[in-house]
Amino acid sequence: MDRAARVLVVEDSEPILASVTTALTGVGHEVLARPDGARLEDDLAAFAPDVVVLDLMLPGRDGYALLPAVHATSAGVILLTARSGVADRVRGLRAGADDYLVKPFALAELLARVEALLRRSGGVGDAVEVDDVVVDPDAGRVTRGGREVPVTATELRLLHDLVAHRGRVRSKSQLLGAVWGWESYDLNVVEVHVSALRRKLGEPRVIHTVRGQGYVARASRT
Repeated sequence: MDRAARVLVVEDSEPILASVTTALTGVGHEVLARPDGARLEDDLAAFAPDVVVLDLMLPGRDGYALLPAVHATSAGVILLTARSGVADRVRGLRAGADDYLVKPFALAELLARVEALLRRSGGVGDAVEVDDVVVDPDAGRVTRGGREVPVTATELRLLHDLVAHRGRVRSKSQLLGAVWGWESYDLNVVEVHVSALRRKLGEPRVIHTVRGQGYVARASRT
């Protein structure tokens, strides 16, 4: 394990909640387990988790309704979902999730996802820029034309990778490995986060699609 962390687990299935809690505490993480999101805002403030493992289908407010509160913090989010459809996964990613697991899942995979999320939440290198966009990982900031652009930790890492390689095409698989730590996985994860960055950065576009190859960061005038 790279480092111990605080993990908030919100899951209404008692067997899953118990097994996930046991697995996480077994590798040294501090865990707060909840069967629903009724106290989520209080838990986020008091427990200050590094990672939130969040079930989508919860009683009361579901995971989609809870995501904005988590997204407002610096915690990474891993969704647990029984729905394997692309639309459901994309909806969760667009709402601010960093990763997801489809039930049933192996506990070893969940632990690996938590570790990968913790690794990429750290520093990712020196400040880089393209056009009027500046990505400063040490400060955890992205600015465009001097205006701060709110981004998640994953979006920051993705944009940093693209801008650090400005002018060079990065395939979705390369980005998946560099940003998420996986050599093969659902490439929708990359597409959704690139789409979110484009919306946040606005025009003129600095992340361009190279059909059949991937994405490249370059000034719109080049």
